[in-house]
Amino acid sequence: MGINMKKMAYIILLILTMVLLAGCKKDDNKDKAISDYQPKDTITPKPSEMPDVATPIPEETHEGEMRSTLTGFWVPEEIGTNRPYAIQFSNFKTVRNQWGISQADIVYEAIVEGGITRLLGIGENYSADRIGSVRSSRHYFVSIADEYDAIYIHYGKTKYAKSKLAEVGIDNLDGETGIGTTVFYRDNKMKAPHNAFGSLKGILAGIEKKGYETKHPADYEGHYSFYKEDTDLTSASIANKVTLDFSYYTSPYFTYNSEDKLYYRYQFAEAHKDSNIDKQLTFKNIIIQFVKQRPIDKNDYQTIDFEDASGSGYYISNGKKVDITWKKNEKNKWMRYYDESGDELTINPGKTYIAMFPNKRVEDLVLEK
Repeated sequence: MGINMKKMAYIILLILTMVLLAGCKKDDNKDKAISDYQPKDTITPKPSEMPDVATPIPEETHEGEMRSTLTGFWVPEEIGTNRPYAIQFSNFKTVRNQWGISQADIVYEAIVEGGITRLLGIGENYSADRIGSVRSSRHYFVSIADEYDAIYIHYGKTKYAKSKLAEVGIDNLDGETGIGTTVFYRDNKMKAPHNAFGSLKGILAGIEKKGYETKHPADYEGHYSFYKEDTDLTSASIANKVTLDFSYYTSPYFTYNSEDKLYYRYQFAEAHKDSNIDKQLTFKNIIIQFVKQRPIDKNDYQTIDFEDASGSGYYISNGKKVDITWKKNEKNKWMRYYDESGDELTINPGKTYIAMFPNKRVEDLVLEK
């Protein structure tokens, strides 16, 4: 019995030993399997293979801004609601250039006596300390300034201009009245009458003394219709150079620059510059308006048929020219331009030059490719 018990115990011990040895071998194989495992290469997408995600472009809100009624550009509301200043600039050959005229958004040119032209610069954001030289008014410039609800700034006037100023009732600052020394000063280094200048400070002081309103009325409508973006003219002929032979005295011209899409002005055989900044005058738009113009007295003072008139002309922009027509109603304070279809003309955003060109000199207008 004792021997059998010992034998049984021996057998059980042998079985347990074999089980333990088998378990250890299994664990060794498992460990070997783990140590021999090599993970497969992980493929990481290259940056260029990553899917494109479009970044949303925020819409321009133009909060606190409005489209300028003079240029069609976005401007702060405090500027766009201002009544513009219409300043009567000299264009005498000995004076050559003007000071501050580059701040005008619209420039008109028309003949006065002796074949000389005078310029009217209309702007809503003049800021220079030297603006001029400022010359005397002519009645057709009064009518033009009145179209813009402008404050008209001039130094003196003809008797015809005096009557027109009273007739249309335009707010104006005249250097030959009591307000003159407030608004203007003389440059004694220059010869009169080409030496009268204004400044923003003087203009604002004059407006305050006269009690003029500085803002447009709430229902004011602008003079022009503008494209929202720069637009090339279709069904148009090429106009890369524009020469306006106003008279024996002056024949200004413009050349088109295709890089910036602007017209550069020249007169008296040189670049026409603003002497404040030594920069040439440039324009996005050119409007040539053929008008009935004639002398009205022995002094060769001129008049233009503006009271209730119409005519033809050209609109030029981006190197192209199209035919237009125009209508003027002085009593209702407007001038309208129309395209070849009879619809109101739409122009490109930017500065505009307008020539009041005598219809009897149409053959002296030259458009070149």
